[in-house]
Amino acid sequence: MSFEEFVARRHAAGELVVQPRMGFADPAVMRAGLAATKGAAAATVGTVTLDSYTRVCDTASVAHALRNGIALNGYPIVNHPPEVTRGMLDGLEGPDFPVQVRHGSARPADIFRAMIAAGLHATEGGPVSYCLPYSRTPLDESVRNWAHCCDLLLDAEHPAGRPHLETFGGCMMGQLCPPSELVALSVLEALFFYRKGVRSISVSYAQQTNMTQDQEAVSALRRLCAELLPEATWHVVIYAYMGLFPRTSDGARGLLGTAAELAVTTGSERLIVKTTAEAHRIPTVAENVAALEHAGAVARSVTERVVVDADNQVYREAYALVDAVLNSHADLGRAIVVAFKRGLLDVPYCLHPDNAGQARSYLDPAGRLGWSELGSLPLHRVVESRHADRITSSTLMSALSHVQNAYDAEALEQPMRAIGGES
Repeated sequence: MSFEEFVARRHAAGELVVQPRMGFADPAVMRAGLAATKGAAAATVGTVTLDSYTRVCDTASVAHALRNGIALNGYPIVNHPPEVTRGMLDGLEGPDFPVQVRHGSARPADIFRAMIAAGLHATEGGPVSYCLPYSRTPLDESVRNWAHCCDLLLDAEHPAGRPHLETFGGCMMGQLCPPSELVALSVLEALFFYRKGVRSISVSYAQQTNMTQDQEAVSALRRLCAELLPEATWHVVIYAYMGLFPRTSDGARGLLGTAAELAVTTGSERLIVKTTAEAHRIPTVAENVAALEHAGAVARSVTERVVVDADNQVYREAYALVDAVLNSHADLGRAIVVAFKRGLLDVPYCLHPDNAGQARSYLDPAGRLGWSELGSLPLHRVVESRHADRITSSTLMSALSHVQNAYDAEALEQPMRAIGGES
């Protein structure tokens, strides 16, 4: 059973598939983490998250770390021989427990080759989302790299089923990117994969600052994918909030629970979780398992889907962005590069040299994300209203910590409980 088939069957059975971020350099520790994920009381898929050196193709530093016992923040799949990775996965990865490789690279060819050699067929990223936030790589080079990697994936034999690619565009910058641009980038990366021949795709969207607006965004994402990916099998993956996470355990669980609620009410099939350790350090395996089980429990408690106006504001803005890009050049890869050069795509607060840096966002009193400055974005006739005041360092910091403070404050307002459970 392939990655896509596993997710589809679990969704048909009424289950939300939950997934951790997890990566360890030692194959034995990585295997233990996957085994714990598989054994969690939830519908789970496994994750092998790669280290930062591998992300930037610095295999020499990985080799030095492995020789000298220096800790790495993920699994070095390129440096470990394929037989080591296959042994690490043996008896775990399979039809009842697919495993996805997560990496963050704008130059991922060696990662794709190592993944394929190890017998894995599911990964994620994209030419924009794994370039602008994480890399100094020029965008046009990243586009070429990702086109090549689609070819590598499609040319390889995959006995377990079709190869699967997930966009990361719906998670751009983690926070303060208006939902319409997250939707547009996720759709454009999915369409990039699709035009390269990939037919098993998932489209990402990261939880933002307002539940109603997030529900509108997922509705817009679904509508655009239905319009533009007619022959693909695709599903939606929600990411628990990727900005400043609550510092209290109850606040962190509350925010993760809201992400699970967002996933279920929008019919999304999969959720990437965060843990109670997110604000402080890299989580342990046990903390990841606790997050998976909490998210699964919340998902089972939500029974109704929300009804959203299909022609909502997020859809109108996302449609205008996608339409402008598609009209920039017949070749989608080139169109994306041209769109960023012209400022037709412009990610707020992104410092990459290929990003125009003229657009800005703000939070309204209800916590909805909007545009304060449009730059050259093709939204001047679409955006209903804009914030009059310029964003200052103070208002920016307030917006960055809005979700963290809201969930921590709610948690701290709950009755304190002493050991033994007395209030």
